[in-house]
Amino acid sequence: MTEESAKPRPVSRRRAWIFTRRDRPGLRAFLAGGEERKAFLRHWVHDNLWNAANLLGHFSMKLLPMDACSAFGAKLGVYAIPRFHRRAEKRARATIRQLRPDLSPAGQEALLVENCKAQGRLMTEFSVVNRIARHPERISLHGLEIIEKATREGPTIIVGLHLGNWEIGPIILQRIGVSPHAFYVPPVGRAKAWIAERVRRKAGLNFLPPGFQGVRPAVKILREGGVVSAFCDEGFATVIRGPFFGRPPHMEGNIALVVRLARMTGATICPWYNIRTDGFRFEAHALPAIKLPPEEKPGERAVEDMLLLNAAVEPIVRAHLDQWYFLDNSLRPL
Repeated sequence: MTEESAKPRPVSRRRAWIFTRRDRPGLRAFLAGGEERKAFLRHWVHDNLWNAANLLGHFSMKLLPMDACSAFGAKLGVYAIPRFHRRAEKRARATIRQLRPDLSPAGQEALLVENCKAQGRLMTEFSVVNRIARHPERISLHGLEIIEKATREGPTIIVGLHLGNWEIGPIILQRIGVSPHAFYVPPVGRAKAWIAERVRRKAGLNFLPPGFQGVRPAVKILREGGVVSAFCDEGFATVIRGPFFGRPPHMEGNIALVVRLARMTGATICPWYNIRTDGFRFEAHALPAIKLPPEEKPGERAVEDMLLLNAAVEPIVRAHLDQWYFLDNSLRPL
């Protein structure tokens, strides 16, 4: 390898993503006709029909016991995804072929079916997820003293993964006296956004503003010795941003955001995750804490920092693709 090829590849600067809420079309839009009238009808008629359906489904699921609710979701996922989400299913099959070429076609199909079950469980469990706080026997903890120690000693960034059911994360962290501030992007749809915020606030989660607007508050919290939470596995516009899965590191995802926040504030990075073991039961695991090595010039270790964090989380996602939320996104280059 030549000296030139051994140098880290430069990465482009991260583009700031500004979160904006959709406008509520008024009566003037209806009277204007054309596209404005369509926007009015979509917001006040079409969307509200879906809002009503989402609210009805959410509160209906609350009538079920936890295990029954979860089991119903598994069956719903296997039924609904191949019928109503065919493009997502096609992407998931392609991603499985790329990440698990060692599996036979039957093995790849079995992995897809298990992921459909996991996706369905997540949707219905949202109605009952906070009940698990009253049933600590349903969650076994492994290594959470790592997170507890880091938060006692200084600023900490807790890095989660979309495995198992990550909505139980705030409930678990409360057991060790940790209540992080989390980056949060509301789901599309007013009812879904209301349900998500209601459930997560009850679980003890504190919200940071979504997008670029949340960076400054996060820096302030960390510089005061607080705790911030973020997810480093993500899909955006149907493309997997993280983990890298062999693609060059880039600045467009939360891996870059986390390491940059850690550099700015001296925060310790604490990756962790939970996996589903049997129905509505889970294991939570904390990985070794990460303290970024010193650097002489700001930003000179950007690529190495991202690869360091990616090396911690990527093997976990690869080992649990059957439970990974973003399996139905593609691995196109970024």
